[in-house]
Amino acid sequence: MTRLLRYALLGLLSIGLLCFLIYSLTWHPAAREPAPTLCKSSAPVLVPGQALKVMTWNIQSLAGKRYVFWYDMPDGSGPDERPTPEDIAYNLDEVVRVIRDEQPDVVLLQEVNDGAKNTDYDNQLGLLQERVADLYPCSSQAFDWKADFVPDRHILGSVGMKLATLSRYEIEHAERIQLPRPSGTFVHRQFQPKRALLVSFLPLRDGGQIAVINTHLDAPRANDDTLRRQVQATSKWLDTLESRGTPWLIGGDFNLLPLGQYQRLAPELRDEYAQDSELHELWDKYPMIPSNAESGGVDRRTWLTHFPNDPRVDGPDRTVDYFFYSPRIKRIEAQVREEDTLLISNHLPVIARFLLPVLP
Repeated sequence: MTRLLRYALLGLLSIGLLCFLIYSLTWHPAAREPAPTLCKSSAPVLVPGQALKVMTWNIQSLAGKRYVFWYDMPDGSGPDERPTPEDIAYNLDEVVRVIRDEQPDVVLLQEVNDGAKNTDYDNQLGLLQERVADLYPCSSQAFDWKADFVPDRHILGSVGMKLATLSRYEIEHAERIQLPRPSGTFVHRQFQPKRALLVSFLPLRDGGQIAVINTHLDAPRANDDTLRRQVQATSKWLDTLESRGTPWLIGGDFNLLPLGQYQRLAPELRDEYAQDSELHELWDKYPMIPSNAESGGVDRRTWLTHFPNDPRVDGPDRTVDYFFYSPRIKRIEAQVREEDTLLISNHLPVIARFLLPVLP
């Protein structure tokens, strides 16, 4: 065997071992799989025709607003890498305060850390549940980012981030539906978030069920079609539920602008977004909260949901968090809670009350 051939074989072996190591350190969920569901005590069952109050809130891993993290700046130059334990504890108290004050029937939370180095490996869902167990006996959860070690210099350790749904009412079962992933090299893709739909099925007393969906789509990137593909996949799933006659609602951080807001955003903050929002795939078919009329009307400021940790921004400046819902469901009222939530997270909670259908 020539020296050149030995070097080539050694190189191939090294690459193979490296790929094996990367694969073993990362997470590979199925396209569709059961999601962990728990009801710690007997929970009531929804009644057709009743009102249902739902909150969606990206709690930003309980990090709060006193930081500019590296990912908050387009060039990755944010100076901060993690919140202090004291700030995490304070923001946990604040999230609990708001939830207990609003007492929604269902809470959809995004960016809930579990096992992440930068939040001291805490199970944040568990910490929340300890504080609101009397209100929410049932829950479901699904990771959308998980790895034992991420070699990014700002992380250099484990990540774990979840979608979490808390419910006053019984959750019969839940599923995790994988959404399309960004393109890129094999190595890069292994360490990136793997966005998903967390679909919780809540039974109705008449024998039917309602699907309550929690999601967090990828961050927008210029000249990237990931968000378009994720919205299309979400739309197809909603179409399937609608065709089956299953009432549904979805809430979360969609990371996309409503109609006309691109032009109102500061020019230096527009680059990530498309002028024609990918969300039209959903709003063309299904009702949305806030509606385009609300987010673009005279009271549009009251519907802003995102206050970036970016020194160029001095207050909420865009809407990226929404509900969409089946036409079978009726909206009663909705609002963005801003007055006492501006410093808890870089997102504001969106709260809506719906009237469930009386099925034939």
